[in-house]
Amino acid sequence: MTTTDPIQHVEDMVARARAAQLRFEANGSQALYDRAAAAAAWAIMEPSRNEALARLAVETTGLGNVADKIIKNHRKTLGLMRDIQQAKTYGVISDDPETGLTKIARPIGVIGAVVPSTNPGATPANNIINALKCGNAIAVSPSPKGVPTCEALLGYIHAEFDKSGIDRDLVQMIPGRGSKETTQRLLEISDMIVVTGSQNNVRRAYTSGTPALAVGAGNVTVIVDETADLTAAAQKIAASKTFDNATSCSSENAIVVIDAVYDAFVAEMAEAGGALITDDTRIIEKLWVKGHLNPRAIAQDADKLIAALGLTGEVPEDTQFIAVETTGIGPDHPLSGEKLSRVLTVYRATDFDDAVDITRKVQLFQGAGHSVGIHSTDTTRPMTLAQAIPTSRVIVNQAHTFATGGAFTNGMPFSLSMGCGSWGGNSIDDNLHWRHFMQTTKIVREIPAREPKVEDIFKDYWAETGG
Repeated sequence: MTTTDPIQHVEDMVARARAAQLRFEANGSQALYDRAAAAAAWAIMEPSRNEALARLAVETTGLGNVADKIIKNHRKTLGLMRDIQQAKTYGVISDDPETGLTKIARPIGVIGAVVPSTNPGATPANNIINALKCGNAIAVSPSPKGVPTCEALLGYIHAEFDKSGIDRDLVQMIPGRGSKETTQRLLEISDMIVVTGSQNNVRRAYTSGTPALAVGAGNVTVIVDETADLTAAAQKIAASKTFDNATSCSSENAIVVIDAVYDAFVAEMAEAGGALITDDTRIIEKLWVKGHLNPRAIAQDADKLIAALGLTGEVPEDTQFIAVETTGIGPDHPLSGEKLSRVLTVYRATDFDDAVDITRKVQLFQGAGHSVGIHSTDTTRPMTLAQAIPTSRVIVNQAHTFATGGAFTNGMPFSLSMGCGSWGGNSIDDNLHWRHFMQTTKIVREIPAREPKVEDIFKDYWAETGG
């Protein structure tokens, strides 16, 4: 008999996923896992379906723009497929006679994935591909606004599965619009959970009793120093800030410009489409309504944002984003936090040390552990920043949104989920990637003894301390 109990629906879904995963593993091979991952990837990358998913995402969430979502769906998935192409995720993955250890790749089981409305196609696709590559099943819990896009994506994936006889039950989603209760049940009964988006969901994941991979909040701060190529820096910041209407957690939220080049950089930023506003109070009053970000401004095109901020006719017609001068940092200064819009906070620093201090304070207020950036030709300063800031990534001379989650021009894994380490309350400080979706069994063989003498271990210590 069919039940109408939504919790039972979730339990039944996970039971089907677990049965499918056991069959997937029992009949597994690297070729099978790779084919399943490729099927899911082509489901979102095939151009007509990519465009349909992008349009549906914008129509139903009201966030971002179609052209950029098409690019995101394509590049994030293509980059992921490059990353996993040679990865060994089935059978023996290492065999070392010297240590006597043989490592065998094993799936985790059923992955429960909670995904945000900002990327309702690209993020679940990324999780699904990683899960399948490692022999898992996956059940997705989309945000309410992301349900139509996720449903369409799964329909495309299942159509690709049918071409190869792959079990549809390997990839499922909570039916209907879901709820906190159904998501909570998914968190409790999956074998591992991956959470991107709401920090409430992140906290629930970590307290669910299930092993969890969750990511922290972004609030990217980028320094522009006196040695930077100002034209390139302004163009990269503009391109990054406006991409998909700043829906990415890696979008610049603040820049710290050193005084010696401040005016010159502001001029370059204007050329790149950034209009500087010096009255921060006016922007704050429009960008926040009753303590919450104004929905008319969140992830909107430039013209809609400008109208929401009451700036129509006051900024140049070609304005692509609004830059706001301010000095405050902390809970009483909302411009120092994440804004999810084409609004960029601008701080003025006396010198590089002051810029580092401002950046550190912003990160300690919000976004700790995620990422910061610097535009500079001084090769020592990225290291200074890396040692001074509670951050997992320092992005150097790049458009932050495109670089943080993996790019074809840097070595970061392609991902839409950035671990933030202990600074951000996370268990990982890496970009979430395929290796997080796999575990190993070790065969341990006896080898010749490798026991050292006590004096070999402590001789340097004894020499320094007198024994």
